[in-house]
Amino acid sequence: MSTEIIKKIIAEWLEDKIFPPLIKRDAPDPVLERTSEIIAIAGPRRAGKTWYMYQLIQDLLAEGKWSREDILFVDFEDYRLADFTAADTDVLFTAFQQVAGKAPTFVFFDEIQQLPGWSRVLRTLHNQNRYKIVVTGSNAGLLEREIATELRGRCRNILMMPFSFREFLRFNGILYDERTLLTPARGKVLKAFEQYLKEGGFPEVVKKETVLEKRELLQDYYRTIYYRDILERYNIKAKAVLDAVMRYSLNTFSDLFSISMLAKELKRHKLPGSKQTISNYLGYLQQVFFLTAYDKFSYSPRQRMMNPKKIYLLDTGFTLLSTEFSENRGKLLENAVAVEMFRQRMECFYYKGRRECDLIIKEGTRPKKAVQVCWELTPKNEQREYKGLREAMDTFSIEDGIILTYDEEKELILNGVKVWVMPVWKWLL
Repeated sequence: MSTEIIKKIIAEWLEDKIFPPLIKRDAPDPVLERTSEIIAIAGPRRAGKTWYMYQLIQDLLAEGKWSREDILFVDFEDYRLADFTAADTDVLFTAFQQVAGKAPTFVFFDEIQQLPGWSRVLRTLHNQNRYKIVVTGSNAGLLEREIATELRGRCRNILMMPFSFREFLRFNGILYDERTLLTPARGKVLKAFEQYLKEGGFPEVVKKETVLEKRELLQDYYRTIYYRDILERYNIKAKAVLDAVMRYSLNTFSDLFSISMLAKELKRHKLPGSKQTISNYLGYLQQVFFLTAYDKFSYSPRQRMMNPKKIYLLDTGFTLLSTEFSENRGKLLENAVAVEMFRQRMECFYYKGRRECDLIIKEGTRPKKAVQVCWELTPKNEQREYKGLREAMDTFSIEDGIILTYDEEKELILNGVKVWVMPVWKWLL
């Protein structure tokens, strides 16, 4: 790797880098000076991981104690670093000292998974006990499973997702409190919620003015996930099968993903997609934060594996790319709830017995909460929604049950049992 190229990249960071306007994220605010762990920020591409790094850097600079010469920032997706290897790390730090005149105190590595042998590099740097280290990556396994095994006890994980609804309101300058939500001003919040539900929370997508512009940008993200995050990273050969799995996911969100049904459909079109291949690709889509998949709840791991998974897109904006012509608002609402649970790192499942319950939240070793989601409660569906919730609660001795809707709030007493009904937008806040 050319030392001159590395010096040029460092000089650009020290002299030319201008921070964009930043929206404060609802994420942990670690005191980097005092932390001894590697801070690992995981999440989808374009969710704001780099911007969160900038936020941390700006906080350091605002203290007045630190300057840019104390901070090494490297984006490993910079095309000029395509040939950078673990062996070039010493060259990087030597070059920084030559350009900045001192060794860095803080090290920020963006998209670290692009660096071959990244875990050994981080382990070596951490062992030297000289640097405060922050890294980002857009692969769930990279920054959870692999760091957990290779850097056990040395790392703190932070999940960075697209905007939550609270962040979405903050970005759009919509202020609220408990009192304003009781006035006509809540109409602004509801209007924003409808937009958030349909278009999602990717920061750059939120900035776009028209639905067409938003869809085009989401299509670009979709292609990046397809080509760079999965085809290249996992060396996929059956491109048509991966395309089919992704498109099937767009149309079956908030529903059971039938591997058998998709395998039959692929066979009908003479495509070589075995059940195992489809299962593998579904796993890859979870690894790159395109979707999450919840198991049917069972105390038996084998039973959980045997049953279909219920899938949710990790940003509702991707539904703009669906080829389904009929809008299912209830599924969209449920997907938004599932994404928030994922954001809060809840351990979630679905329930299916004689009846169904959308989401079961497990805390510790037992299910603790049952959640149904529907657009609205009507005389036709009220008993169905309640009975599914009640069956799940009875089966697992759950005391806390809630029905989330678009904009209803009340307390129901059904068969002597109290059930809260609450708007999803208020639950998100």
